[in-house]
Amino acid sequence: MTLKLDELGVPFIEGGWPSSNPKDKEYFKALRDVSLSYSKVTAFGSTRRKGIPAYKDEGLQSIVESDVEWATIFGKSWDLHVTHVLGASLEENLEMVADSIEYLVGHGLNVIFDAEHFYDGFKANKEYALKVIKTAAEAGASRVVLCDTNGGTLPWEFVEITREVLRMFVTPLGVHCHNDSGMAVANSLLAVVEGVFQVQGTINGIGERCGNADLCQVIPSLELKMGVKSVSGPLKKISEVSSYIYELTNLKPNPYQPYVGKYAFAHKGGVHIDAVLKVERSYEHVDPASVGNMRIIALSEVAGRTAIVAKAKELGFELDRNSEETLRLLNRVKQLESMGYQLENANGTFYIMLLEELGLKMDWLKLISWKTLVEGKNGEVVSESTVRVKVGDRVFHEISEGDGPVHAQDMAIRKALVESYPEIEKVRLINYKVTTVDVHPGIDDKTGTGATVRVFIEFSDGQETWATVGVSPNILKATKEALLDGYSYYIHRTRLSHSQRRV
Repeated sequence: MTLKLDELGVPFIEGGWPSSNPKDKEYFKALRDVSLSYSKVTAFGSTRRKGIPAYKDEGLQSIVESDVEWATIFGKSWDLHVTHVLGASLEENLEMVADSIEYLVGHGLNVIFDAEHFYDGFKANKEYALKVIKTAAEAGASRVVLCDTNGGTLPWEFVEITREVLRMFVTPLGVHCHNDSGMAVANSLLAVVEGVFQVQGTINGIGERCGNADLCQVIPSLELKMGVKSVSGPLKKISEVSSYIYELTNLKPNPYQPYVGKYAFAHKGGVHIDAVLKVERSYEHVDPASVGNMRIIALSEVAGRTAIVAKAKELGFELDRNSEETLRLLNRVKQLESMGYQLENANGTFYIMLLEELGLKMDWLKLISWKTLVEGKNGEVVSESTVRVKVGDRVFHEISEGDGPVHAQDMAIRKALVESYPEIEKVRLINYKVTTVDVHPGIDDKTGTGATVRVFIEFSDGQETWATVGVSPNILKATKEALLDGYSYYIHRTRLSHSQRRV
């Protein structure tokens, strides 16, 4: 993670809290052998504990032993926290702030002081909140960060408070905003407008409760819209970093995340698609490539011929906007959507439709019959699937067991295909989703177990990702349709010559 953030050129990375757990302590040991191009790593901690001198505080000692140039420590700036949470006097808290910073500075570290709960503290006891950050600055803090720790400060009061503090302090100021009222990014950007020097945040806004200011929104906004150079590396790296952090933390990406989300530059309506293909900025506030993202043309019941042509081109086919094939595809998309299909994310399904309309469908690959059984035996559930698949002139009859009926069906189809198409060994199912479909609202009253279902399957070979969709009142029939289209897509894509893709 540190190396990825360094590639992006983030100036400061809070590496961890070395006194809180062995893993963070090991991180700083490992860091000694790592050479970074842009970033400075800071060790995190708090001011010394009440009643313990700084030189005896284990947390401060761990920061010193981390062998870093910069330390980030937080201290209380809301009198409520000082008296009711720490159980200290207001004066004693000031001494804790001063002693801690002086101790770290005395050991050669640059100190970033996070004034925790500053905005709430300012509203509750302005004089004391200001006294805390003044104490930090006088003790030698290189930067003082004003924290909206509860995330409840709205933009107009945030600006008023920040502006007042900036008038009073020479020490460079920063902000640290939580997103509990959905204002973390807005407040961070407004702080920069007012003259704040540093913005703290996290990639993808990951953090406690509602998270922190999302740097994947803050950084592009600063650079592309406000002319503020905030990272040293290439901005187009930010989508890659966002994806990497989601994967590393095992969190599901937000496809609607501004700038870096999968759908951040997705266009669905026919009017939108036609316009954006003529003039990009008509429906895109920045160039997708500037943040390492890409435009997506989504198919739906509101698509037009321009969308069909654009999607076909994306998949490697040149269509004429006024051709019969284009019109047939458009009508077919609208018909399938009315039947419960959802094609906007199902490139694999649309690809198979293209092949059919253009006379390129693989007629030599045909599922003749299939059967899937689920049986309870001795307290266990056994799933078995049988398929007969014709490949060219040969018929393959395969039986496979699986962890469930879908898995058994998938394994049987793969076994039937792998001899002729060994490349499908690379393919993995990475997403399987079933949704109840209300095909004709107010007409079909089938719900629950008797309803029509839509099965969405996402595939990957480690390099490319594609998806297919199947619809049926029978979940296994819908699954079979999506599975076969998914494998057909991959086989055709890997074996089809580019010369076949022009119409």
